[in-house]
Amino acid sequence: MTNSMTQHELEATFEPERFPYGSSRRYHLQHIHLFASDLDKSIAFYTTWFDGEVAWDGAYAGSRNVFMKIGLGALHFYEQQPRDLGRNAVHHLGIQVVGLEDLYDRMGNAGIELRKPIQDSNGSKYFMLEAPDGVLLELFEPGADREKEARNYYGFPG
Repeated sequence: MTNSMTQHELEATFEPERFPYGSSRRYHLQHIHLFASDLDKSIAFYTTWFDGEVAWDGAYAGSRNVFMKIGLGALHFYEQQPRDLGRNAVHHLGIQVVGLEDLYDRMGNAGIELRKPIQDSNGSKYFMLEAPDGVLLELFEPGADREKEARNYYGFPG
């Protein structure tokens, strides 16, 4: 791909079923991932006060994770103590991507520091990178073989 391709031309290179939420956009700020020292207490808090709904609860990347919907937005929780007082309980911002490999290659070619290769976890792929001011980003593309509940959560109906 060349840098002279327009965004529209770039989007046209991906299969329509890869685009979530009925949108033609490649990027969606999908979730904020928090550490939870008491995961059940966190779930109860967001459920009681903000009508949060658990969309998925299971093991991911070596620990219990819970995905919650709050209106149109989402929170993810790691069942772990917060690690860094500088970021408090916020671990990262999750941006859902169409064409993750393409984005990774373009970022690498542009000189952005990519410390690790793309990771594969349960058929979904992701990589982490540090944005300006130390903001940790998870850039991910859900796999087609994820559980139905998780696929619905990520904007792929039925």
